[in-house]
Amino acid sequence: MAKTTKNTTAHSHSVAINIGIKDSDRAAIAQGLSRLLADTTTLYLTTHNFHWNVTGPMFNTLHTMFEGQYTELWNAIDPIAERIRSLGHFAPGSYAEFAALTTLDDAPQQPPAALEMVRILVEGHEAVARTARELFPLADKASDEPTADLLTQRLAVHEQTAWMLRSLLVEQ
Repeated sequence: MAKTTKNTTAHSHSVAINIGIKDSDRAAIAQGLSRLLADTTTLYLTTHNFHWNVTGPMFNTLHTMFEGQYTELWNAIDPIAERIRSLGHFAPGSYAEFAALTTLDDAPQQPPAALEMVRILVEGHEAVARTARELFPLADKASDEPTADLLTQRLAVHEQTAWMLRSLLVEQ
């Protein structure tokens, strides 16, 4: 029978977890994923805000584009949170927790001009990509392939979305 150790961290189950990843590595990965969840949620809220409040000659294009982007972000939140739970930790879920964990600024209270919205979203997607990329060495060291796979998927989306948005900022 495999020897297991009881995980005693504040954000853990009371039942021992033995999935082949040390408790300390699971805790560190869950913390990194919590930052990714906070960044993703913050970017989701900003993108949805901009979808509602965009104005100007590019309204229809940006309104539709932002809808696709916030929908993708919304669909990404659950798998990130569920990976945290699979590692034996609770996922953050309050505005206060997200505000403390995120690397992104909150959306401006006064909606900016359309192209400033695009610039803010470029920066947001690049920041989320950096957050995901920072977690790779730990996931790799712990042989946490499911987390590495999730990070790879998120990186592909954020890097491509940043490129597409960045393309709108090029002056002809």
